[in-house]
Amino acid sequence: MLRFPTCFPSFRVVGEKQLPQEIIFLVWSPKRDLIALANTAGEVLLHRLASFHRVWSFPPNENTGKEVTCLAWRPDGKLLAFALADTKKIVLCDVEKPESLHSFSVEAPVSCMHWMEVTVESSVLTSFYNAEDESNLLLPKLPTLPKKLNILVLGGGSGFIELYAYGMFKIARVTGIVGTCLALCLSSDLKSLSVVTEVSATGASEVSYFQLETNLLYSFLPEVTRMARKFTHISALLQYINLSLTCMCEAWEEILMQMDSRLTKFVQEKNTTTSVQDEFMHLLLWGKASAELQTLLMNQLTVKGLKKLGQSIESSYSSIQKLVISHLQSGSESLLYHLSELKGMASWKQKYEPLGLDAAGIEDAITAVGSFILKANELLQVIDSSMKNFKAFFRWLYVAMLRMTEDHVLPELNKMTQKDITFVAEFLTEHFNEAPDLYNRKGKYFNVEKVGQYLKDEDDDLVSPPNTEGNQWYDFLQNSSHLKESPLLFPYYPRKSLHFVKRRMENIIDQCLQKPADVIGKSMNQAICIPLYRDARSEESTRRLFKFPFLWNNKTLNLHYLLFTILEDSLYKMCILRRHTDISQSVSNGLVAIKFGSFTYATTEKVRRSTYSCLDAQFYDDETVTVVLKDTVGREGRDRLLVQLPLSLVYNSEDSTEYQFTGTYSARLDEQCSAIPTRTMHFEKHWRLLESMKAQYVAGNGFRKVSCVLSSNLRHVRVFEMDIDDEWELDESSDEEEEAGTKPVRIKEEALSESEAENQPAGAVLAPEIVIKVEKLDPELDS
Repeated sequence: MLRFPTCFPSFRVVGEKQLPQEIIFLVWSPKRDLIALANTAGEVLLHRLASFHRVWSFPPNENTGKEVTCLAWRPDGKLLAFALADTKKIVLCDVEKPESLHSFSVEAPVSCMHWMEVTVESSVLTSFYNAEDESNLLLPKLPTLPKKLNILVLGGGSGFIELYAYGMFKIARVTGIVGTCLALCLSSDLKSLSVVTEVSATGASEVSYFQLETNLLYSFLPEVTRMARKFTHISALLQYINLSLTCMCEAWEEILMQMDSRLTKFVQEKNTTTSVQDEFMHLLLWGKASAELQTLLMNQLTVKGLKKLGQSIESSYSSIQKLVISHLQSGSESLLYHLSELKGMASWKQKYEPLGLDAAGIEDAITAVGSFILKANELLQVIDSSMKNFKAFFRWLYVAMLRMTEDHVLPELNKMTQKDITFVAEFLTEHFNEAPDLYNRKGKYFNVEKVGQYLKDEDDDLVSPPNTEGNQWYDFLQNSSHLKESPLLFPYYPRKSLHFVKRRMENIIDQCLQKPADVIGKSMNQAICIPLYRDARSEESTRRLFKFPFLWNNKTLNLHYLLFTILEDSLYKMCILRRHTDISQSVSNGLVAIKFGSFTYATTEKVRRSTYSCLDAQFYDDETVTVVLKDTVGREGRDRLLVQLPLSLVYNSEDSTEYQFTGTYSARLDEQCSAIPTRTMHFEKHWRLLESMKAQYVAGNGFRKVSCVLSSNLRHVRVFEMDIDDEWELDESSDEEEEAGTKPVRIKEEALSESEAENQPAGAVLAPEIVIKVEKLDPELDS
């Protein structure tokens, strides 16, 4: 038979799942059918709309962190940002696979974030976007940046607010805001920043709304965009250099220190007064070794061990050499190029001086990069020299050890010219001197292996710095006071490691690029402050996840919307505050409260009347708000409703004059409930009873026409398709059901709400055939 539901469900369930861990945050992708989740185990999960299938999982780890606090999508949906409280890090992850593409540290744990895209059009910007930069033909390839500027806004405790261009480099640090940030929204026209903060007091907290002017960003948008792209390239290159240096450290192995440790042990255990250098010289010149040296070579080092050590050194040094040439040098030169371009921009003072770009600071950064390039070249020379020395030394020692064992020596190995002997003798003279001072510092008498000292992340001087004696150019510079301090020459640090010079370079670049962030941040002045309400709920019950308050930017109308609730008569009433992004302009119906009145069942025309408390609400799109309500007198399992609230009914132009806020924005709004105009909304469609689910939170996505509801236990999720045709769905039932349908069944009063049952007029009886249809055919009204 054909079954016609008496209450047409406006939204269709397309997925439902019980998750193993509690969800603490979820947010839909702005462009795809993907939803990102964060759970209490520290995982970041990506699920697809179809059957809520998991796409990937980013597990917690020591490097990134384990305590995820919030998530945000890049406006194009290709990157996901998430904040970690334990490590104070922000991680950018590719949507295609769970890998960290970029990460950076912040001063304080982040409690909320918002990623926006600038929509302002400009002919200057268009020509800039279309201009081709040919530097990528000669320099390492950098991450592709979207054409339009996008900004990631971060908020945390103690008024911590920072803005990051393309989610990678800080361009502003906002000051003057107090409290912990609950919500942030930077307008797409860059004219204002909306912030909601919470200041904790004894047993309660004060929640306030702020609107800050960001006119400097708006007025200098082309310059900000150019500067931001350069900053982001520089930030990416610094991370590229760091990664290259990490790979170099991994290529260097502890086995390379084996020769130093064996020789130190030999010094400590030998009974003769002969030096180690003399012992090896004697073996080189006369082909005979003392008994102690022979024991060292044959029993401790061994022929097999020497061969393995030689291969390890050659392999390790070759890998490090390739990394320096292919990555470290090219990355440094690219950094030098972009800083030089930035210096040229800073010289155009009319355009870039108001943004805080300082040519002198950039010059210092260029000099620091130059010093790093010099140190990288020095490392290359040390590697080249060490490879030649070790190759000759190991070849000679290998032959000498084979002779000790009386093994056959191949003719090609046995050939050793006077030049080779001189080369090995010089190597022994330079590297095999015992150094008591070195033993006190490093616990060893020798430093035969010289490459590893450049890769150690420590402030100590190099154990074996390069020998500058007899270097005519070095002596000339030291004796010339003019050239020694000349800005044309990069300073040289012969006694410092590569890591030390790299850290110094990073600090100088950070200081240089920090000034624009300070200047832009200080230009953001607080223009509006509205105390919202006093929240006396316990910390556990106010674990907000993606809950109130909620900020939204309408890019078409240039409006900021704020959704929040006020406690009135034990019910949470939803309020909508809206402000123009241009602070100089006002907007009508700036504050409206919403009362949810009645909900009509489609075919029976029965009306569900009760008192409703707003649990959660989010903007579905610019025209609609998705709301989760609780029927305060409804039965458990049938007391939650999912509602689509159209703003066109809230802001009805015909009677807008009747709904004006008559109070003052300088006092707390929850103390002026009677002055807040209240609209009572009645719904005939676009609502649904959430059966068998203690729904608490909602996340909507107007682009994909879906919403996800999360239960109060934070594990049960249900996904709805929101925009379905208003047609009844027909499905066929079995003959047994048709036969059973002829039997009268009594309808239960709980089909509506308990309050409505009490208000039914005496003697009101439904027609028997309607009773049968409702009880048998409508699962929503079935108890």
